[in-house]
Amino acid sequence: MPDLRIRVPFTIPAAALGLVALAAGCHIGPRYQPPAPPAVTAANYKESTVNFQDQPGWKVASPQDAMIRGNWWKIFNEPELNALEEQLNVNNENLKQDFQNFMAARAEIAEARAQYWPTITAGPSWNRSRSSGNLQHSSQANTGQSSSIWSAPLDVSWTPDFWGKIRNQVREAQYTAQATEADLEVEKLTEQASLAEYYFEIRGQDMLQKILNDTVVADQKALDANQGAYDAGTGDFISVVEAKSTLQAAQASAVNVGLLRAQYEHAIAVLLGKIPTDFSIPVKPMIYTAPPIPTGVPSQLAERRPDIASSERSLAAANAEIGIGYGAFFPQVTISASGGFESSVLKHLFDWPSRIWSIGPSASQVIFDGGLYRAALHQYSATYNADLAGYRQTVLTAFQQVEDSLVATRIYSQQIIDQQNALQSAQQFLDLETERYNSGVDPYVDVVTAQTTVLSDQQELNSLEVEEMMSAVQLVQALGGGWDHSQLPTPAQVTAKVPNSDYKLQQ
Repeated sequence: MPDLRIRVPFTIPAAALGLVALAAGCHIGPRYQPPAPPAVTAANYKESTVNFQDQPGWKVASPQDAMIRGNWWKIFNEPELNALEEQLNVNNENLKQDFQNFMAARAEIAEARAQYWPTITAGPSWNRSRSSGNLQHSSQANTGQSSSIWSAPLDVSWTPDFWGKIRNQVREAQYTAQATEADLEVEKLTEQASLAEYYFEIRGQDMLQKILNDTVVADQKALDANQGAYDAGTGDFISVVEAKSTLQAAQASAVNVGLLRAQYEHAIAVLLGKIPTDFSIPVKPMIYTAPPIPTGVPSQLAERRPDIASSERSLAAANAEIGIGYGAFFPQVTISASGGFESSVLKHLFDWPSRIWSIGPSASQVIFDGGLYRAALHQYSATYNADLAGYRQTVLTAFQQVEDSLVATRIYSQQIIDQQNALQSAQQFLDLETERYNSGVDPYVDVVTAQTTVLSDQQELNSLEVEEMMSAVQLVQALGGGWDHSQLPTPAQVTAKVPNSDYKLQQ
């Protein structure tokens, strides 16, 4: 169906409709009400150790403890990590990209607000023409002559925002800018958490390297002892072969540790905006225990997650877009004026008799468009409903992530205790088996079995300690990393003028 658009005068019915809109406060479209997050009745998180006080292991901080604020990574009390995080906040390229996206969103607010004002256009021109001298029966006396026209017009056009369409466009841009700033905070928290995870992974690899290096030294001593006993005629050759096999396996494992450590180090370099070739982290084997982390109460979570704030602001922008859709149904009134000077002689261009002007309002209203505007309004409404469902899903996912991280940190801490006991028993078994071998009671293969058990328990314990730290970092991230809704800039703040220097092209 063709789009038949007819410009018609601002008729009495249209004017009456406009007066109704003006009387209603010039707000076209539904009033926005922030959605209520899912109701939370529990006083504590389900997987919080508050509910497991009789079990050993990691505990959350007391409810009265202060919430995490600002530089959340300092809770781990690791100066080297603190220094790396500070570098990330300044040099991370993903953060720079998201910040520029935020600046672009703020510029879009200024673009939308520019529609409040008239458009003024200057169009000076000069034109020289010659009429034909071979016009038959011409009524013109100056046929075949040349003439010049000098013109200096000034055109003014203004479309008043009677129906709030422009205001809704401004609101949409403001809410989108707020959502973009919240996305920046999400990205910042993600990058910071990744850095912390990689850092603890590296320290875990350093400890694993120490475990394996110590194992290689012990296995080398065992091989030397067995070789010496065999050479002296007091030992058997199979013990030498078993000791050598055990040593070679430990050496292979020790070499392999360097692979993951190097990759984690490269990942940290990229997070810091550095070339991996020029970056390294000193080796420092360390054993970590996850610190108590204040979780607050579940009802606070929706106010502490920047991704929830971003989702809610996107919902507000979708609501404003519905208002834009409603505004299309109302007539568009334009007030135009034009003035200036026009003369065939340049020196008389600005003489008073050379002045020209015109002024007059106009209104246009689409009478038939094949249902285009109504379909667009349905689209905006469906988008709003989809964003509403997305907001609620974001909140549900946030609670899931907190509970997942809580149970992971608690379970790993309990498993660490059991693994420490298992390692202690394995070491005792190795000591006893070594005595029995030295006494000639058992063959060396039994010592090898005991050594393998000890090494396996050491590796498993180290892995669990790293996993506990990972889950602690993920818990802080799931809680919002110390961010809260008060840090989100207001519509007025994102609308404030940005200095032109902030938009300077980067080199």
